[in-house]
Amino acid sequence: MSTWSRLIRFVPASGSTPVIGEPCDPAQDVGLASFAGDPIEVDTFTGSSILDPGERTGTKDKVKTILSPLAQSEVGTIRCIGLNYLRHAEEVKMALPEVPVLFMKPSTSLADPYPAPTVIPKAFVQDQAADYESELVIVIGKAAKNVSEQDALDYVLGYTAANDVSSRRAQFAQSQWCYSKSFDGACPVGPAVVNKEQVKSIAELKIRGTLNGKTVQESGLDDLIFSAPKIVSFLSQGTTLPPGTIILTGTPAGVGWSSEPQTLLKDGDDFRVFVSHGVGTLINQVVEEK
Repeated sequence: MSTWSRLIRFVPASGSTPVIGEPCDPAQDVGLASFAGDPIEVDTFTGSSILDPGERTGTKDKVKTILSPLAQSEVGTIRCIGLNYLRHAEEVKMALPEVPVLFMKPSTSLADPYPAPTVIPKAFVQDQAADYESELVIVIGKAAKNVSEQDALDYVLGYTAANDVSSRRAQFAQSQWCYSKSFDGACPVGPAVVNKEQVKSIAELKIRGTLNGKTVQESGLDDLIFSAPKIVSFLSQGTTLPPGTIILTGTPAGVGWSSEPQTLLKDGDDFRVFVSHGVGTLINQVVEEK
C-alpha cells in the first residue's frame, strides 16, 4: 500500500526550493485555500518528486506557493485525448471516434496553478478565440509499453486536473490541433495528485469548470467514450510512456466556442477546474499578453 493519499509540490514558507508533501487536512481544497490566502499545512516528504516522494520527514511546513505537481523536466511530451465525452461530441456535432484521438503538447506548455497567470499570447489575442477545457489528468508512475487494458492501471500513479487552453480559430484553420494548443502556459495542471488507490472507480470522479463563478462544464467521468485503462493501453502500444507522462483525457460538454452565446476567455477572467476525491480546484487567472 502507498504511504500517501494525495501529494502537492510547493514552495514552502521556510525556503525557496520546491518541496513534496501531503496536506494535513484531507478535506481542504488546497487550490481554493491558496487563492484565499488561507494557511495550508503539509506533512513533508524526503523526495523531490511525486514520482519518488520518499518517506515522511516527520516535520510539517506551510505552503507559500502551489506548483504544478510535476516540473516541465519530468513530463516530457504531454499526451492529450480529443473528443472523449459523449455529450461534448454531441454539442460539437462530430461523429464518435472509433479509436482515441491523440494530439500532443510540449512540456513548455505545462504551467502552475494560481498565482501563476494563464497567458493568451499576443499572436492569438486578436483572434478573440481563446477557450477553456476542463480535463482529468492521468499521471503515469512507471514506464508503460504494450500494456493491456486489464493491466493498464498498474502503471498509473494517480490523477489530477488540467485546463487544455486552446485558440479555436487557429485550431480549426488546420487539420492538426497541436499548434493551437501548445503555446507557453497552455496546460496549467494541479493542484494535487490523488493516489489511484483512493479512487475505486474512475467513473465515480466528478469534474466541473467555472468561468467567473458560473458553472459552464459539469460531468461525471462515466460520460467518457474511452476509459482510462483503454487510453493508457492504446497510447502504450509500440511507444514507451515514461514515468511522469501526463495524459489529458478529454473535456466534457460546455466549451466556450460551442456555447450560445460564445463565452471565450479574455483578460481578467477567472477559470476554475474542480475534480473530486481530493484533487481540488485548479484556478487560472487569464492575462492577455501586450
